Amino acid sequence: MPGLALWLDFCTVGRHNMSVQLDSTDMHYSTYHEVIDTKALMQDFPVGAAFTSRFTGMGADVLRAHQNRLFARQIKRAWQLPFYQRLWGNAGIESGDIRSVEDIAGLPSFGKQEVMESIERHPPLGDHHGRDIPIDGKIYPMILHATSGTTGHPQPLLFSPRTREIHALMLARAYQMQGLLPTDMVHSVYGHGPVNGGHYVREAVIHHTAATFFAAGTGVETPSIKQVEFMRDFGTTVILGFADYIKRLADVAREQGLEPGRDIPVRMISGHLAKDARQALSEAWGGAELFDWYGVGDTGLIAAEGKDHDGMHVMEDAHWVEVCDIDTGAAMPHGEVGDLVVTCLFTEDIFPIIRFNTHDLTRLLPGESQLGLPFRRMEGFLGRSDSMVKLRGINVFPQALASILADMPGFRGEYICVLRRDANAREDLLVRIECTQQADQSLLAQYHERLKRRLGVDVQVELCAPGSLTALTGVEVRQKPVRLIKQD
Repeated sequence: MPGLALWLDFCTVGRHNMSVQLDSTDMHYSTYHEVIDTKALMQDFPVGAAFTSRFTGMGADVLRAHQNRLFARQIKRAWQLPFYQRLWGNAGIESGDIRSVEDIAGLPSFGKQEVMESIERHPPLGDHHGRDIPIDGKIYPMILHATSGTTGHPQPLLFSPRTREIHALMLARAYQMQGLLPTDMVHSVYGHGPVNGGHYVREAVIHHTAATFFAAGTGVETPSIKQVEFMRDFGTTVILGFADYIKRLADVAREQGLEPGRDIPVRMISGHLAKDARQALSEAWGGAELFDWYGVGDTGLIAAEGKDHDGMHVMEDAHWVEVCDIDTGAAMPHGEVGDLVVTCLFTEDIFPIIRFNTHDLTRLLPGESQLGLPFRRMEGFLGRSDSMVKLRGINVFPQALASILADMPGFRGEYICVLRRDANAREDLLVRIECTQQADQSLLAQYHERLKRRLGVDVQVELCAPGSLTALTGVEVRQKPVRLIKQD
């Protein structure tokens, strides 16, 4: 197995010998702008009218040929990295076995666990990246961020300049597809700490659109009251961020005597939305038009909703996606829910991403794009398979509860699930829910019956005062609020 042999040879030689090679005088450490051609990238991954012109009406065969050209570069670079030599070699894969995206299911997928194991083997950043492996005699610069640690220990996120710029282009494409205008005043509530989200959102808007951008950040960076004051003073028309906190800002605005939609003229919200909670969010902001998009820290934007509001269009000129069974990894029938597994078609330098299991649940949608695009569509984020709770044989996804409860009386979008285990090791789930109405037995029974009917299993329910769960969910300080606590 050549792949495994290459990895074993790498281990024998050792990282120290590689360091000696990198210190040689013929090795060039490139800077950011030395290794990218922004105009060429804009031609390869167009935005705005150029995107519409390129892809509207494109045939499936033309798109597939484009995907395979890009995929060939990913495979070539990946075989140079010890991580993939080990992953694929252990699965009996040899160089040359996988030649196109049609063959890709023959490769094993990987996820955060495998990346963290790579880091354990070769701290601090692992051997899944090519920072130390030259391309044409050049060492490429590497941009370092980290995940928030929502599902465990934070994971380093590694990007090349090319990857970073394409992430920004994909996001700018989505915003303009959704209707972002040069005259818009954009208010972003994405964070600007270790997580890359706020940084590349900012880069997308200021580099690849003509809109005016204000980076407010989270409630920790800019207190919520101050945020709504900025929005009023600057005349915000577009908000970008996570729905939970955007909804919270509407509540804060009203507490300050401001009427969202009138005193703050927001017309568009683009972010990460719970499917059945959209109407409440739109109404909270005076009828603003809502747009969802999906991506993860490693890959950037993968899919985005358009003006047709008919699912999310997968940006298939940049990504190849699969929906796989959460237990077996096998491809799910079209339309069935499973783990989203993604291959980036543009990451052929620092960290090629080939069959990354996001463990985010979604499904592919039937029918063709109403926008005339050749891309498949997906429903969006439906929960996480790795935070699934199994109660008496029933799978429960805590992140999905917002959609289930969206139209319940007094529901304000805030809740947390507490998984408890009794002395006999029997587990039950307590759902604590913030509610603006008086929590009498009748209302409690309504909530209990809704959850029992929709989940298919009995859970305990507690109705709480507005704001009482903030410290547990972290909605003011986290981009992704906590929705599950496990208690022994």
